Amino acid sequence: MSFSALRNPLRAAARRAAQPKFQLRSNFNRKFSTPPPAAEAKSNTALWVGLGAAAVGGAGYYIYTSNDASNAVKSGVQVAKVKANFVPTKEDYIKVYNRVAEIIDDAGDYDDGSYGPVLVRLAWHSSGTYDKESKTGGSNYATMRFDPEAKHGANAGLNVARDLMEKVKQEFPWISYGDLWTLAGVAAIQEMAGPKIPWRPGRIDGFEAQATPDGRLPDATQGADHLRNIFYRMGFNDQEIVALSGAHALGRCHRDRSGFEGPWTFAPTTVTNDYFRLLFDEKWVWKRWDGPKQLEDKKTRSLMMLPTDYVLVQDKSFKKYAKVYADSQEEWFKDFSKAVSTLFELGVPTEQFVTPEPWIMPTVDEQQEEKKN
Repeated sequence: MSFSALRNPLRAAARRAAQPKFQLRSNFNRKFSTPPPAAEAKSNTALWVGLGAAAVGGAGYYIYTSNDASNAVKSGVQVAKVKANFVPTKEDYIKVYNRVAEIIDDAGDYDDGSYGPVLVRLAWHSSGTYDKESKTGGSNYATMRFDPEAKHGANAGLNVARDLMEKVKQEFPWISYGDLWTLAGVAAIQEMAGPKIPWRPGRIDGFEAQATPDGRLPDATQGADHLRNIFYRMGFNDQEIVALSGAHALGRCHRDRSGFEGPWTFAPTTVTNDYFRLLFDEKWVWKRWDGPKQLEDKKTRSLMMLPTDYVLVQDKSFKKYAKVYADSQEEWFKDFSKAVSTLFELGVPTEQFVTPEPWIMPTVDEQQEEKKN
């Protein structure tokens, strides 16, 4: 890659920066997830020069221009790295995966002794803000780092997960927050006996201006129409809505966070299809208490379901998929894996990914077994 190949888009961005302020405002939030084109790399030396210029230019844009221009520069640099294969290797990301796995099992008395469920929730909520019409939100900019998104009601309690991942970020400063959070979700699912989740890196970190408005994540008090509005906006269909809902096999609700209370299953730190089986096998009644509307199992009164969970056995379209998953964990694992992989990539331009096909990250046990052999 020649220096001029990277310098030309930077000059174009600089010219845009020199436009009157009203012109910058008119361009604000317009397709900011689309990266500028990058020339083919010809030598690593040229790449170093070009990337250095882009980095310096990007810093200047951060100060003097809109955040859109800054993100365009960052995205362009990421694309250039991908084209030149100037990125960390899969083995580097496996080291991050392994560090997350250590943290998952070092939870002490926190929530059934595992940080796994809250890390899945972090990856889910940082990705599920995507809007396919405006091309905003998703995992690319990791905007939950900023207020007010961090304080959205649906994200209550996720400061625990973000603080945990901040420690990993300090150990591996080269990884973006978007890559770190989604990789942590992959590690959590796989290390809690779940299916393999295809994953690949390439996300960049954005700015506070890209934080999404409240209301893009599901409201647990609502019904089927609300679920469809939320998930259709991301590009999912009914089958994928049900498959993704199965993540409620993990974790529990907290009254001091969401207002709801209790776990969905008897094994909230293991990925199983119990969530679906329990929906059909147990008798669910409305809980009598002073909190928001939720259901409890009539037999033990120790499990709960949210209104958005219960609609999966009330809505005709949702119910047929939920029954399939209740009858076959293998079928759910297959569809869940595909849907989660798609979810974690929402909002990321394809050109930013370091590999055309996602990787399958080996579990810690598989790595140890490989070493023995």
